[in-house]
Amino acid sequence: MYFYTARQPILDKEKNLFAYELLFRDGVKNSFPDIDSDEATLRMIEGSQLNLGLGEFLDDKPGFINFTLDALLKRFPTLLPPEQVVVEILETVQPGKRLLAECQALKKEGYVLALDDYIHQPVWRHFFPLIDIIKIDLRSTSFEEIRQIKQAIAGFPQIKLLAEKVETNEEFQQAIEMGFDFFQGYFFSKPEMMQSRALSPAQMTLAELLYETAKKEMDLAVITGIFERDVNLSYKLLRYANSAVFKRRTDISTIRQALVLLGQTELKRFLSVLFTAQVGSEKPAELMRLAMTRARFAEHLSILAGFTAPAEAFLTGMMSLIDAILDEPMASVMTKLPLSVDIKAALIDNKGPMADYLQLIKLYEQAQWDEAEVWIRRLQLDNKAVPDAYHSAVQWANEQMKALGE
Repeated sequence: MYFYTARQPILDKEKNLFAYELLFRDGVKNSFPDIDSDEATLRMIEGSQLNLGLGEFLDDKPGFINFTLDALLKRFPTLLPPEQVVVEILETVQPGKRLLAECQALKKEGYVLALDDYIHQPVWRHFFPLIDIIKIDLRSTSFEEIRQIKQAIAGFPQIKLLAEKVETNEEFQQAIEMGFDFFQGYFFSKPEMMQSRALSPAQMTLAELLYETAKKEMDLAVITGIFERDVNLSYKLLRYANSAVFKRRTDISTIRQALVLLGQTELKRFLSVLFTAQVGSEKPAELMRLAMTRARFAEHLSILAGFTAPAEAFLTGMMSLIDAILDEPMASVMTKLPLSVDIKAALIDNKGPMADYLQLIKLYEQAQWDEAEVWIRRLQLDNKAVPDAYHSAVQWANEQMKALGE
């Protein structure tokens, strides 16, 4: 049995990454046809431990995982180390003596406990000494209900509030004012305000290189000349080429040597990562990580689909969040960047094969498995290869962020 797993970031008030929620149960009909949710949870945990490696997927952050009452009573959470998991008690679980006893046992073993999609009932007060986080859906909870919840937990200062489905920066600010500590949703991946922002000369140089390397036939002399105009960029290229990632017999001492060593595909990746990191230096690190994950995932999907330009798909994925990075409409940003017509068509008009890959990527991020299945069939992709491609992209993005020092 194969399992889909996606992750959604949870940020703190400073927009720093706090944890991820692992989403794997939506779309049971398509993804888990013959087993119930509890067994799906167990197999996901086993698979992550034996195959994926939960630590690599979470990149040293804790993972929120949903558990039903039956899964809790079967002690599924104890299959994972306490420092790696936040035990999220599903909203469908009713408070009772058996649940209370299990929460007490998990707490003694060092687990962090969270209540998912919390709807206040006085009986939950018996659990509050054990609870660390309460998740509240901003879409279905009124201000008055939030106020009542805050009053109920006033005597339990260890309990932190987590706002779910925060989709805009305005909602993020409102949630902070209401006393929330953590925030889940893609508010950080949308422009905070519409304004025009000029690219620096260094960023324009990188954009020029992106354009040159996107050509089917790269002109090595032209690319070498562009690098030689920028000392800082040349230093970064040489440092990257001399890293342990590349097997070489001698050190690299010239720009041309470095370019030949990297090759066209790796050079494109290096430049797009560097460009995104530069223009997004003042943005949440998780936005950079998401852009890198999209880029690698798009590249993998294009290869699975037999697309002849995977490097172009990579760059499309990387640029898919550039509007949020620059706080500017996508169409306006694209006028400033010398990217191919196909990339601009995908990002502005949602047209072409690369737009299709982006659509599947976004569905995957949101764990909308039913819709994702439709697109997987439409693109004629191997249903089992797509999750592998996503997990590989996540791990690659984590490695790149470490290399950038984020």
